[in-house]
Amino acid sequence: MLVTPEICWIDTPDALDTACDAVSGASVIALDTEFFRERTFHPVPALIQFCAGGAAYLVDPTKVACTDAFRQLLNHSAQLKLLHASSEDLEVFANWAGVAITPLVDTQIAQALLGEVPSMGYQKLVELWLGETLPKDETRSNWLERPLSSTQLTYAALDVVYLLDVWTKQQEKLKQLGRLGWLEEHCQQLSAQAVRSTAADGQWYLRQRQLWRLSARQVDAYRRLTLWREGEVRRRDLPRGWLIHDKVLYAIAERMPTNRAALAQVEGVKPPLVKREGDTLLALVQQAREVAESELPVPPLSPMDPAFKKRMKAMKSVVNAEAQQLGIAPEMLLNRRELEALTSASLRGESLPLPSGWRGERLSKALADILNEVASAS
Repeated sequence: MLVTPEICWIDTPDALDTACDAVSGASVIALDTEFFRERTFHPVPALIQFCAGGAAYLVDPTKVACTDAFRQLLNHSAQLKLLHASSEDLEVFANWAGVAITPLVDTQIAQALLGEVPSMGYQKLVELWLGETLPKDETRSNWLERPLSSTQLTYAALDVVYLLDVWTKQQEKLKQLGRLGWLEEHCQQLSAQAVRSTAADGQWYLRQRQLWRLSARQVDAYRRLTLWREGEVRRRDLPRGWLIHDKVLYAIAERMPTNRAALAQVEGVKPPLVKREGDTLLALVQQAREVAESELPVPPLSPMDPAFKKRMKAMKSVVNAEAQQLGIAPEMLLNRRELEALTSASLRGESLPLPSGWRGERLSKALADILNEVASAS
């Protein structure tokens, strides 16, 4: 039977500080957020939830700004913070509180290190470990409306109340398997990557799966276009698609237009975009036309090339075998982007970007050996 959580509604700085004092002696604190970002680049916080056993505290961020006491709680080195599927929540906290959460455990990652489901939802996680079926009615709720209904309040509170008991069971199992250190590695990386930084903007173009089809100069144009777009949506606080989609930027880089008439002929480019951003887009393309050959980025290798495919297949066999032995999903060991980076380095005769930490201990030698074997046989 579901618990009926004790709920404390917080909408003043003093109430938030009092709540922080109430959980100051806890060793583990469960956290969650509700937010919207349909019309913005940055998530708009609608609710902040936390619990350390006992009452669930629900903070109204539309009424109260983050206090120093709550920042200290998020950053307290002796208090473990629990979140589930934390990436967007971490971004909410980074924007609202201005600090990174540490130390951190993501219970979704913890579960992925215990089984073959890499992205188990919170409701299924609670059912698996505790046998409780959580309500789903408020999943698509408008969390910015006030006052929140009693059903919404209960739903939000349960998102943190059960997380503590789930973690107790997960932690015990991870200890038995010797995988707590693995979880710490993953969560440290999550915490470090929580904020969308301008440094990451410069790498956005590498997400494009069709980048290998472009020439070096076209790749540079696409890089410049995405870098500009990332900076602008951040500055204007707009969703990417409200300014310009990736596929349209790709089409512009592919065509490399030299004037507004040519830009208007690019698929997906509408007249309002030409009028509003045309000069800027053309200037970025022109910069790519003029850059010296030696400064152009190296285009990705074609994933269709037989040599590329052979190396990818060989490494996947290594990763899949190790994942099967560990009873986890292969992507917890190595994702596609990492496999492609290894393949490209191997084909270009570069130093291999082998995994580090516990993944490196389990995979690096086998991956290097299989790549050498494939290269020798070619």
